[in-house]
Amino acid sequence: MRARTLSATSQPPGLNDEQIEQFARSGFLVLPGFLPAELVTRLKPEADRWIDTGLRALSIASAVDPETNGVPKVLEFDLPAHGELLTHRPLLRAVGQLLGPRFVFHHMHSDRHAPDLPGKPWHHDYELVPQSSRTHDMVHALHYLDGIDPKMAGLVVLPGSHREPAEKTARAHLGTEVVPGEVFIEELPPGSTVLVHSALFHARRAKPRRTGRPRYFVDASYCQVGAVWAPAKPYWRETLSRARRLGLAGPDWPDLFADEHFGEYVKPE
Repeated sequence: MRARTLSATSQPPGLNDEQIEQFARSGFLVLPGFLPAELVTRLKPEADRWIDTGLRALSIASAVDPETNGVPKVLEFDLPAHGELLTHRPLLRAVGQLLGPRFVFHHMHSDRHAPDLPGKPWHHDYELVPQSSRTHDMVHALHYLDGIDPKMAGLVVLPGSHREPAEKTARAHLGTEVVPGEVFIEELPPGSTVLVHSALFHARRAKPRRTGRPRYFVDASYCQVGAVWAPAKPYWRETLSRARRLGLAGPDWPDLFADEHFGEYVKPE
C-alpha cells in the first residue's frame, strides 16, 4: 500500500491568485521545474520500462480490443514513481484550486516521444458529453520530465479556446499549422508541468528537420465532481479499483478514484 495523507496542517504551497486568474482566462498555466528532480530521476527509467518491455503496447491493445486482451496486468501507476506522480501533493493542491476540493482521476499516459515522431494535430481532450455542455471543468497535467528544448517538438496552445463549445477534432483539418493567437511553448526546464483546461485546443508541433533527444512525457487528467464523465478506457472500473487497493489517494481525497462519477464506456467511432 502506498497511502499518502494530506492534512490541513501539511498542505503544500499552492497557486497564487494571479495564476488562478490566468488559468481561468487563458486555459493553461506553465509551471517551470514543478516536479522534484529526485522524482523525475525515478520516473524516467520507469517510462523506459513501460515502453521498451511492451507494457505500453499491451495497455493500448487492451483498450482497442478488450475482449481479446482483457485488463492489462500492469498500469502506469503500478510503477511506483508514476503512482507518486499521479498523487503528487503540490499537483493535487493545484488541481484542487482549479477544480474545487472534489475531483476524480480520469486517466494517465506515459510515453517517450522519438525525435522523428510526427506532430499531433489541433485537438482538445474534454470528456463531458455532449460537447455543448461545459458545466464542469476538467484539467490535464502535462509533465515534461526532461523539459522541452528548441530541437524537440513543442507544445502549442490556443488561449481562450476552452470557452468555445466544439468537438475535439473541430480544428484537426489544420494539422499543426500556425493559428492566429496561439502560444508556442518550445523551451522548458526539466521537471516542468503545464496545466491545461481539457477543452483547450492544443497540438504537438514537430521539428522534422532537427535531430534532438527523446521527449519524455507523462500526462494525467482530473475531472470536477458533479457530472457524469465518459471513461477513458473499457477497463476503467479495474483502473479505479486498483488505485484504491494501492492506497494512492489516502483519506483526504475520497473522490479521486470513485466509480460513481462515470457513465458507461462507449468505444470511439
